[in-house]
Amino acid sequence: MSLRLGDVAPNFQAKTSIGDIDFYEFLGNSWGILFSHPADYTPVCTTELGKTALLQEEFAKRNVKVLALSVDGVENHKGWIGDINETQHVTVGFPIIADEDRAIATAYDMIHPNASATMTVRSLFIIAPDKTVKLMIVYPASTGRNFNEILRVVDSLQLTANYSVATPANWEEGDDVIVVPAIKTEDAIAKFPKGVTVVKPYLRYTPQPNKD
Repeated sequence: MSLRLGDVAPNFQAKTSIGDIDFYEFLGNSWGILFSHPADYTPVCTTELGKTALLQEEFAKRNVKVLALSVDGVENHKGWIGDINETQHVTVGFPIIADEDRAIATAYDMIHPNASATMTVRSLFIIAPDKTVKLMIVYPASTGRNFNEILRVVDSLQLTANYSVATPANWEEGDDVIVVPAIKTEDAIAKFPKGVTVVKPYLRYTPQPNKD
């Protein structure tokens, strides 16, 4: 049975490029991003892990821990990290999980047999501190992910988890947000002192509440 939004992310123990981990213990009270790769020593994956490494400080600012996964072994991972660091001019500081028996890939439904019977597709899960799945994105093996978009989504998820707002299309940090429909307009005006712009009774904007 595949995971759905709101489900509890399965815990697991795994060998990784930084040693053995328990997933829940590794995350602690942080947000988590778990993302899979078809294989080590592949070109698109190399650029993805390089981009993730470049954004390590941005993820840390957001209390997010990142873990990559492929079905290759730890020694492969360590050799590949050397290539990533060299070619992408980075230092990979996050773990790459060795899922050689595909147990984690199976639990997270990362193998799509009509795409590949053996390799994981580019699955990505954002997991909240309560260990529930908040977002899932799946790309084919041929298409690299946009990790700036992943950061944008994290910002949205963290904002909407703490305030009664939603984020509109193409929202970026600092843009106006949408008041959720469950709040009446008169209550929204009291709740959001920066102001509420009513376009339609169901479409109401307010400045991002956690920005000065």
